[in-house]
Amino acid sequence: MAVMPMFPLGMVLLPGGVLPLHVFEPRYRQMIIDILQRDDTPEFGQVLITHGSEAGGGDERSMIGTVAQMVQCEALDESRYAMVTVGTRRIRVNTWLPDDPYPMADVDDWPDADPDGVDGVDGVDLADAVAATHARVRSALAKAAELGDLDAAPTDAEISDDPLVATYHLASLAPIGPLDRHRLLAAPGPSERLATLDAVLDDVEAMLDFRLS
Repeated sequence: MAVMPMFPLGMVLLPGGVLPLHVFEPRYRQMIIDILQRDDTPEFGQVLITHGSEAGGGDERSMIGTVAQMVQCEALDESRYAMVTVGTRRIRVNTWLPDDPYPMADVDDWPDADPDGVDGVDGVDLADAVAATHARVRSALAKAAELGDLDAAPTDAEISDDPLVATYHLASLAPIGPLDRHRLLAAPGPSERLATLDAVLDDVEAMLDFRLS
């Protein structure tokens, strides 16, 4: 168990994902200052706000999140920070501590369940299942771009050669909302994550096809 500063947001960062942030709320500016003054890796926990807003407190927060490592951080002026974070590992919140002034929580790392014993999805080898889902994600992105939902379709976005890691990359890349992305974060392991993503893509593709018809 470890006590970690936390940054609840209306979005979901996944392991391997990239999240740029513009920090202006005073308590989170203080969090950034405190993190940068430490000698260890500059990181914090990121969780989804399940009810409420990002500013002001009083929100309801998920008990599952991701450790965000700060890879770039720039003070724009005395009241704003711009930074880029990368998701490194999944965590589970044991207890939320009182905000002082920013959220803190006692957390544990939550690695994928039995990653060495993965058989795949519905009897299909995991690497083959990843390749098939990658094609579906690229297709959905192209349709979303055609509808103007995206500036461009990142159809050439690379995913890891490691099928276990690739399931998180696909979950980050897919054109889905934060609640669905949180479902993927909460999946016990890569096979369940990929099966859940395939089910989510069924609904996404149906909606995109309807809008294009």
